[in-house]
Amino acid sequence: MNSDSCAALITGASSGIGAIYADKLARRGYNLVLVARRGDFLEKQATRLSSETGRLVHVLQADLSDSYDLGKVEQWLRSDRNVRLLVNNAGIGATGPLLSSNVEKTAEMISLNVNALTRLTYAIAPRLVEQGGGTIINISSIVALNPERLNGVYGGTKAFVLAFSQSLHHELSDKGVRVQAVLPGATATRFWELAGTPVEHLPAEIVMTAEDTVDAALAGFDQGELVTIPSLSNLADWTAYEAARQNLFGGLSSNKVAPRYARGALGSPAHEPL
Repeated sequence: MNSDSCAALITGASSGIGAIYADKLARRGYNLVLVARRGDFLEKQATRLSSETGRLVHVLQADLSDSYDLGKVEQWLRSDRNVRLLVNNAGIGATGPLLSSNVEKTAEMISLNVNALTRLTYAIAPRLVEQGGGTIINISSIVALNPERLNGVYGGTKAFVLAFSQSLHHELSDKGVRVQAVLPGATATRFWELAGTPVEHLPAEIVMTAEDTVDAALAGFDQGELVTIPSLSNLADWTAYEAARQNLFGGLSSNKVAPRYARGALGSPAHEPL
């Protein structure tokens, strides 16, 4: 990852994974634009990072679930040609089942995890292509692959982030734009408290520190990975999973019905008529 005095814009940068990204990227030579709702936290972080690293650090207080604030960040991404790296980290989660979830809170989660991430990507991608290169890092989750594990809507939003990232890579890789999707497992951040299950309630052996998560994500980026799963020890497991997914492609669309669905292929219905 070559900084050359470029800037990185990081969302959700006031704590957790976003704050660690800010620290690590500043030490790699990037100037920073830090985005989060908590301006006081951002100001303290900006002062510290600027003092310790000598980098320029801008603070952009914004609530990405608010259309006006989101528009401010979009405009920054369109106009600041020094921003060559976007880390889409801001997001919220839920751990409770669908039947006990508040639909308004669920809609807010979709708005932040999907809509805001998509709009910010659309704001920067054309400029990066025009400038001949840049980087988009999207923070997904292992629940993109294991939606049964937590709240299904949260898993669905993170599955979107993974699929979106894979599509972006397919579209932009030959235009000089790098894309990486990071799929952390359980990470020791405020996420769990806000999602309804304090991290202290999780088995310690499944919880990774935020610093280790980001270190692994950056190592995966340096190794050229499109998808980085910090906890996955055996890369062959992901390779096999991805190969199996791509092996499906040839049979997913046809002018012929699969034999098991053909008329007369089955006897009596397995269930009562709908």
